[in-house]
Amino acid sequence: MGMRILLFLATNLAIIVTLSVVMSVLGIGGYVGPGGLDYQALAIFCLIWGMGGSFISLQMSRWIAKRATGVRLVDGRSGQAELDWLYETVSRLTKQANLPMPEVGVYDSPEVNAFATGPSKSRSLVAVSAGLLRGMRREEVEGVLAHEVAHIANGDMVTMTLLQGVINAFVMFIARVIAFGIRQTSDSRNSYMFSYIVMIALEIGLGILGSMITAWFSRHREFRADRGGAQLAGREHMLAALRRLASNRQLVDTRHEALATFKIAGAGKWGAFFSTHPPLEARIAALENFR
Repeated sequence: MGMRILLFLATNLAIIVTLSVVMSVLGIGGYVGPGGLDYQALAIFCLIWGMGGSFISLQMSRWIAKRATGVRLVDGRSGQAELDWLYETVSRLTKQANLPMPEVGVYDSPEVNAFATGPSKSRSLVAVSAGLLRGMRREEVEGVLAHEVAHIANGDMVTMTLLQGVINAFVMFIARVIAFGIRQTSDSRNSYMFSYIVMIALEIGLGILGSMITAWFSRHREFRADRGGAQLAGREHMLAALRRLASNRQLVDTRHEALATFKIAGAGKWGAFFSTHPPLEARIAALENFR
C-alpha cells in the first residue's frame, strides 16, 4: 500500500514538472489580461494540462503497473510448466489478433485478477495474479487472457486516455470561465478568494460527472473485450472464465478504486453509474446472446 501511495505521488509530481516545463517553453501561462478572459489562451492552457496529464500517465502506465503490483516478467523459458504455458498462450492469442508480443508477467496476490496496460499495442503488458493461476482451470485462464489481449487489440488504453483528457480539459475550462464570471460580477474585496473556492468546487463536481462518462465507456469496453476474447479463445472458454469469476467474486480485490482499471471485474461499490465494470451476470448474458 505504501509503495502504491509513493508511486501515485511520484507520478503526479512528474506530470506537474513536465507540463510546467512544456508551458514555460511554449510561453503559455496567464489567460487573464487587461481586456478580460482570453478564451483562446485558456483553451490551450486547459488542453495542455488536461490532455498532457492523461498522456503522460499513459506513457508511464506499464512501468507504474509493474511497480504497483510487483509484476515478475516471464519469457517462456522458465522451466516451470505453468509459467511457460502462460507465456505461450499469450503468444498464440496475440498472433491470432495480429498483435506484437506484449510483456507477460505474474504478480504475487491471492486475488483472482488479470489486467492489460501500456501506451500502445507494441508496448503493452499482460499480467495475471498467482491467485488466478491457482483458482482457474487452464481453459478459463485462456478466456481471461483472450479478454486482456482483446483490450490491447481494441486500443482501449489509448481511447480511454483520449476520453479522460478531453473531459479533464472541459472540466478545467468550464470551471475557470464560471469562476471568472463570478469574480467580475462581485464587488466584494474577497471576490478573488471566493471565485477560487468556486473554481475548485466546480472542478470537483464536474469531475464527478465526468467520471460517470468514463465509467460508462469502461463498461462498454468490457462487453467488447468479452466478445473479442470469445473470438480468440472460443465462446465457451470466455463464458467459463466469467462464470468462474462470478462464483469467486469475493477473491477480486476492489478496495482500491484508483486501480479499478487493473481489475478484470468490479463490484460497483459506488453504484452502477460509477462502476468501471458491468455486473458479471450482465456480461455472461450478453456473451450467451452474442452470435
